Amino acid sequence: MSKLPRAILFDLDDTLLVAFGPAQSQWQRTIAAFTDQLGPVEAAVVALAIQTASTELWADPGRHKYWRHRIGEARRKIVSDAFLALAAAGHPVPPQSVGDALADAYNALHDEELAMFPDAHETLDRLKDLGVKLALITNGAAEPQRAKVVRFALEHRFDHIQIEGEHGFGKPEERAYTHAMEVLGVGPHETWMVGDNLEWEVVGPQRLGIHAIWHDGYGVGLPPGSPIKPDRIIRRLAELLA
Repeated sequence: MSKLPRAILFDLDDTLLVAFGPAQSQWQRTIAAFTDQLGPVEAAVVALAIQTASTELWADPGRHKYWRHRIGEARRKIVSDAFLALAAAGHPVPPQSVGDALADAYNALHDEELAMFPDAHETLDRLKDLGVKLALITNGAAEPQRAKVVRFALEHRFDHIQIEGEHGFGKPEERAYTHAMEVLGVGPHETWMVGDNLEWEVVGPQRLGIHAIWHDGYGVGLPPGSPIKPDRIIRRLAELLA
């Protein structure tokens, strides 16, 4: 597809925003700052336990849908689950108050380091100048997601902003895509979806006939043997203009 479509639907986190990609580094730095409070348990052991607990919590679609609307509580639960697993393995762990403080510190660091991908604003502005209708479709709670939209000056760049917590539905529900297209006045054959989540921004849209573009902003590549085949893969958002 060399010709631009009438409309493009964009995801927010890890598509326009550098969000969860740096999570491992952020956890490691947060844990390092809590070394004195974690006792004899090595930082690497704590980091692995948190990573395992996080993967388990977010892997299940039902849990994901519940906890993404309670992201601060979710991080506390992840640390609590990690500490329980460490205790079960015979490691001495600090009290829950330390775990809660660790999770809160991670949340603060994560929020502080949120940033736009380098060419995001410029790409959106150019697409708008070219007459492409733009919609932002993001899952998550209303307040934190709306705060990101305002913080990174995205409100005036989109013809439609659709936050799961504000609308009551989100990806990969079919309505999430069809509602946005209805608002923009376009059909699937004249719409692109751009995002980082293979289920939400590739499989779901393709099922409706939308051209699905996977944004591999961190350069990780498709999982080995992945049955999911995006219509296009980009490493930088500016490639949409090529």
